[in-house]
Amino acid sequence: MRNNHFEEQHLIGEPNVPANVQSPQVEGAAKAQDCQKQFRTFVRRFLLGMKPQFFLAFLGLYCFYKLCGIRMVPAGHVGVQDFFGNVRDEPLQPGLNFVNPLTKVVLMSIQTQIFTMSEDVPTKEGMDVHLEAAVLVNLLPDRAVEMYKTVGKSYSQTVITPQFRSILRSITSGHEAKDLYTAETRTIMSKNLHDELTEALSKRGFQVHECPLKKLELPQRLQDAIEEKLRAEQSSQMMQFVLQKQEQEAERQIIEAKGIAQYQRIVSEEIGDRLLRWKGIEATTKLATSPNAKVVIIGSGTADGLPLILNPSESST
Repeated sequence: MRNNHFEEQHLIGEPNVPANVQSPQVEGAAKAQDCQKQFRTFVRRFLLGMKPQFFLAFLGLYCFYKLCGIRMVPAGHVGVQDFFGNVRDEPLQPGLNFVNPLTKVVLMSIQTQIFTMSEDVPTKEGMDVHLEAAVLVNLLPDRAVEMYKTVGKSYSQTVITPQFRSILRSITSGHEAKDLYTAETRTIMSKNLHDELTEALSKRGFQVHECPLKKLELPQRLQDAIEEKLRAEQSSQMMQFVLQKQEQEAERQIIEAKGIAQYQRIVSEEIGDRLLRWKGIEATTKLATSPNAKVVIIGSGTADGLPLILNPSESST
């Protein structure tokens, strides 16, 4: 009998590999599957062997970590992310945002704010007047991070107030004190203040809306002098009005006298004896047809022969 070992024949071209030996690829895949099975078995045994208290504690810590990463940015603000001095360039928008729990979120207001300045400012004559002005301004959202890096949260005291004070004093020094009372001058000052503040603050990321002038107080002696001057001007204007009225009245009287003189000249030229005689005849004719009792005497002894009319009731008395 042939031995079984010698009965095994190998095909030509096949490698001479023992039957119980596998290739490297198959061996690597098998090891990976064994590792996965061992990991799943470990996790299963760990979770099954863990007490419910530890499991709930682990879940609570995980949820706490996630909740600590939630930041709420209110409306009208943006959030600046500061992670131990490392500031991100993108600000957080209003609403809920997820960030690193260790990150400090600094709120920067982008709402319109009013800044009021009340102090003594110089005029063109060198006098000091008390002026109260205001400016409406807001921080642009895309410049909030830059403002936080370069200035900080208290940007109003660092940027807005100094510029406001300097520009306001510069504008009032170009006008006289008495002109500050007029509406035209106040409008011009408000416009110049708005333009110069816009030019100065837009470079720092601010938008200027309005610059109203709220209150003006002059020194008492200057105010008395201005009021006295105004009273004198009003008296002068009243006197001019009276003189104009008298001149108009004189012109009216001259025109009236000319009219009367012209009327008398026309009457004296047009009325003659023939006209008077004709009017007397017309009057006699009307008396003849009148029902009233009259005494008419024809021929009064004058050259024109006009009738003489007597009223009996008046003559008897």
